[in-house]
Amino acid sequence: MTEHTSPNNESAESGSAQHDTVKNGNAENHAAERGTAERGTAERGKLTPSRRELFGMIGAGAAGIAVGAAGGAAAQTALSGGFDDNRVDTVHGVVPFEGEHQAGITTEAQDRMHFASFELNRATSREDLIQLLKDWTTAARALTQGKDIGDGAVDGALLLPPDDTGEAHDLGAANLTLTFGFGRTLFADKKSGQSVIADPYGLRSKLPKEFEELPLFAFDLIDDAISGGDLCVQACADDPQVAVHAIRNLSRIAFGKARIKWTQLGFGRTSSTSRSQKTPRNLFGFKDGTASIKSDEAEKLKDFVWIQKGDKTPDYLVGGTYLVARKIQMTIEIWDRQHLNEQQRVIGRTKGEGAPLSGSTEFETPNFKALNPDGSPVIDVDAHVRLAHSSNNQGVELLRRGYNYVDGSNELGQLNAGLFFITFQNDPAKFVQVQGNLKSDLLNEYIRHIGSSLWLVPPGVRPGEYIGQRIFEA
Repeated sequence: MTEHTSPNNESAESGSAQHDTVKNGNAENHAAERGTAERGTAERGKLTPSRRELFGMIGAGAAGIAVGAAGGAAAQTALSGGFDDNRVDTVHGVVPFEGEHQAGITTEAQDRMHFASFELNRATSREDLIQLLKDWTTAARALTQGKDIGDGAVDGALLLPPDDTGEAHDLGAANLTLTFGFGRTLFADKKSGQSVIADPYGLRSKLPKEFEELPLFAFDLIDDAISGGDLCVQACADDPQVAVHAIRNLSRIAFGKARIKWTQLGFGRTSSTSRSQKTPRNLFGFKDGTASIKSDEAEKLKDFVWIQKGDKTPDYLVGGTYLVARKIQMTIEIWDRQHLNEQQRVIGRTKGEGAPLSGSTEFETPNFKALNPDGSPVIDVDAHVRLAHSSNNQGVELLRRGYNYVDGSNELGQLNAGLFFITFQNDPAKFVQVQGNLKSDLLNEYIRHIGSSLWLVPPGVRPGEYIGQRIFEA
């Protein structure tokens, strides 16, 4: 729930998109129809997708998959609707997979997310890992174009399982982006029973010096079962079923080489990555991510997000970034019982407009020197906005791209809900600086950090490349 900087639009994440399809698990390229990867058009295999009314037919089914036993009309409504009417043809929109940077970072934030962490199997070799990344890359090129994988869901042999599971067969691309990350464990020795396999993937010498696991912060209650992993995939789309379909099929491709460690479904994006998007609200009802970096802020992206070429920076990292994911559980019922003045004091902003308590508009710079008539600071010394602001963090800003989540309710009927907080930065130390400064944050009384993960996000892929290829071949 930190206040940080913003992302760059989709510009750097483009490139000529290929339309290969993948034979599930074998990376067999089929010479399927190839077309121009234009935003706003998509093909699903050999079929022309039907123009369904925006989510009228898919709302209930998609929401059922996305929320499970979420319970409550509010959660169901949030997951089955609420799409931005100002965006044109979001269901059939296409975001190019190839480019200087991976898509899904500065891309205009979509409405839904399915995040997955994978662990490699003990027997998985370097060659197996490379093959998996090749297969995933081929699949990602197809999925992000709105195509089925391999022979698709309906065009394969009748006596064999379909290559594609089919639940997104006629839904279009829905602006799907797939962002891949490498865990620090890929670069380290691997335990196998009572023994240790030294440098199993041949990447130890490629470990960036700044790639250190996140420390334990004040009030952290981290559950290892929902933290970390060897690989991660962030699937974002404007249709929840499209995002779920992508992770489901990438998991099928990984069978025998990697398995899901944990996943997270998200809805109602909690940051805007372009100035055309309104600032969204978190489950506390406040606008979230006001100070986040926007996609058109090129200098900030260079300074804070993208890994830059330098004397000590290997070429295979240039254009990449680091992804931090923190699962933040909110004590919703306790928060809901606080009066409005207290809620605004904790955040340091007004609940309606989102303006700092020292100002009148959302994007006005907070005046941390402003005083009340009694001499007390207008913005509390431990208010979230003050402690998270770049002016109190050595100028550090972060690109935020998080989502709300609801994981059902407990036996008392209390919501298990919160914020799946995601930031991108070119050095994990930047996140550590900001998060470490929040130890006295008034908001800590109402939240619990229960998941914590860090991944290296390789640069974008060029035509003919697979994800992370430059790291393996350097």
